[in-house]
Amino acid sequence: MRLTSRLLLGVLWVVGVLVAFMVFLVDRQLSRRLRDDTADVLAREARFVASSWTGATEAYELAHRAGDALGHRVTLIDTAGVVVGDSDFDRDGTARLENHAARPEVAAARSGSTGSSLRFSASRGDRELYVAVPATRGVSRVSVPTGSLDAVVATARRGIALAGGIALAIALVLAWFFARNISKPVIALRDVAMSIASGDLARRPALRAPGEVGELARALHQLAEQLSARLDALRADESLLSQLTESLNEGVIAVDTARRVVRINENARLLLSVNAPVPFSFDLLPPDVAIRAAVEGALGGDVTDDAEVVVSGRTVSVTARPLAGGGAVLALFDLTRIRRLEAVRRNFVANVSHELRTPLTVVGGFAETLVSDDPPAESRRQFAEKILANTRRMQRLVDDLLDLSRIELGGWVPTPVTADMETIAAEALAAAQRPAGRKGLTLRSELDPASRTVWADANALRQIIGNLVDNAVRHTASGDVVVFSRPRDGGGTVLGVRDTGIGIPPEHLPRIFERFYRVDKGRSRDEGGTGLGLAIVKHLAEAHGGKVRAESVVGAGTTVLVQLPPAPERHT
Repeated sequence: MRLTSRLLLGVLWVVGVLVAFMVFLVDRQLSRRLRDDTADVLAREARFVASSWTGATEAYELAHRAGDALGHRVTLIDTAGVVVGDSDFDRDGTARLENHAARPEVAAARSGSTGSSLRFSASRGDRELYVAVPATRGVSRVSVPTGSLDAVVATARRGIALAGGIALAIALVLAWFFARNISKPVIALRDVAMSIASGDLARRPALRAPGEVGELARALHQLAEQLSARLDALRADESLLSQLTESLNEGVIAVDTARRVVRINENARLLLSVNAPVPFSFDLLPPDVAIRAAVEGALGGDVTDDAEVVVSGRTVSVTARPLAGGGAVLALFDLTRIRRLEAVRRNFVANVSHELRTPLTVVGGFAETLVSDDPPAESRRQFAEKILANTRRMQRLVDDLLDLSRIELGGWVPTPVTADMETIAAEALAAAQRPAGRKGLTLRSELDPASRTVWADANALRQIIGNLVDNAVRHTASGDVVVFSRPRDGGGTVLGVRDTGIGIPPEHLPRIFERFYRVDKGRSRDEGGTGLGLAIVKHLAEAHGGKVRAESVVGAGTTVLVQLPPAPERHT
C-alpha cells in the first residue's frame, strides 16, 4: 500500500474513532444529565402537588388540575398503594389501575424519601420517567415520557456527528496535502535507492529538503558515493587478481565450501579440458583420484604438496592449500614438457655415449696394440687408417652436435640470399662421387629452370643438400641419387633428394628427423652416419620458415622434400 494511502487511512481511522468516542461520550453524559435534571423538575412538581393534597381536596380533581397545569402526568396514591387520582385516566380508568405499592418509586416515597424509576408503562405503552415523593395522604407522583428526552439526545448526537464529519473531511484534505508533501520526496528517494540496489551507482538524489527527509537524502548520497568507490576498488582488485592468475604458468582453481569451482584460469581449463562457466560443480572436473583427494584434504584443512599425476596424457604437479575462510585453492603445474626434455636429455646422453663408445673402443684398442706390440708395417698402416677413420667419425659427430645445438639455441640466424641451386647441387654430388662410385650409383640433378636460384642462406643450403645426398648414398645399394628442385605452388621452392634405396617402413617415417633415430641402427652406423643429418636438415629448413617431409616406398626408394618460402617482395 502506498504511503499516501496509509497516511489517509490512518487519519481516517484516528479521526473516526475520536468522533465516535465523542458521540458515545456526549450521548451518555447528555442522557444522564437530562434525566437527572428532569427528575429534579418532576420532584419539585410532585412536592407541589403533595402540598396541595390536603384533607379537603378531592384526589381525582387535584390530579387532573395539576396535570393540566404542569403538562405532565400526575398520579396520587393513597397509603395502601391504591391509585386515587391520575391525570391520564377518568374515574373508571383510575379505578381499574392496579395497586402501585410495589412500584420502586412508590415504595421509596412510602418509606419517606424521593423515589424515581425509568421503565416501560403498560398503561400508556411507552417508556416513562417516574418521580414520587411522600405526601400527607399518601404518595404524589409525576411522570414524563422519555421520548422527548431521547429526541433532545438524538438532536445533539446528529449535531456532533455532523461536526465530526466536517472535521473528518477537513482532516482528510489536510492529511492528503501533508501525505503528498511527505510521500513525494520519499518516493524519489525510494527510486534512487532501487536504482542503486540494481547496480546504477551513477544515480544520485537531487532532493534538497529540510529536516529528516533532507538528512535521509544526504545519507543516501553518501552511501552511493561509498558504494561506488568500494565497487571500483573491488573491480580493480578483481581485475588485478584475474590478470595475476591468468599470467601464471600454473593452472589455478578455487573451490568453495559447497564444492563449487568459483575461479579457474585459462591454463587450468587447458590442462583439465574444462569449458563450463563458473561457478560449476567440482564433479565436472576430470575424475582423477589424486586431484579429488587433494581437494578433499584441503577442504578438511590438510596441505598437499607436489603430488604428480597424469591427466589426459599430461604429467601435472598438484598442490592444494586450505583457505582461511573455508574452501580450497588448487595449483596445477604442467610438467609434461619438463619430463619430455628430461627424457630427451637422457636419450641424448645415452645416444651420444653409445655413438662414441664404438669409435673410442676401436681407437683405444688399436692404439694400445701399437703401444704394446711392434706389428709389421702393413698392420701399423691398417691400424692407423682405422684410428683415423674413427677419429674422423667422432669429429663429424661432434661437429654435427655443435651445429645442431647452435641452431636450436638461436646462435645461428640464416642470412638469405639468391643462391645458385645448380652450383650447390654440383658441389654436393661431387663430394659424394667417391662413395657413390664404389657402389656404382649414378648421381645427377634435375633442376627446373624456374627454380635454379633459391632464396636461402647459401651455407645452410649446401649443408641441407650435402646431408641429404650423403644420407641417400649411404642407404642406396644401386640405382640413382637425384638432386631436384621445382617451383612450389603458392610461391617458394621445393627442393630435395630422391634415391632408389631400400626405403623406409611407414611406421618409421614420422621419426626419421629425430636426433640419433635410425631405421636400421647397425647398418647406418657401419655406413659411418652420425644419426644427426636429417635432424640438422629439419632445423635448418624451419629456421628459414620452411618445412621438411619424407616420402618412401620400401624397396623402391625415398624422397626427402624441403619447402622453402619465396623471397620477400622488394619495394622501390
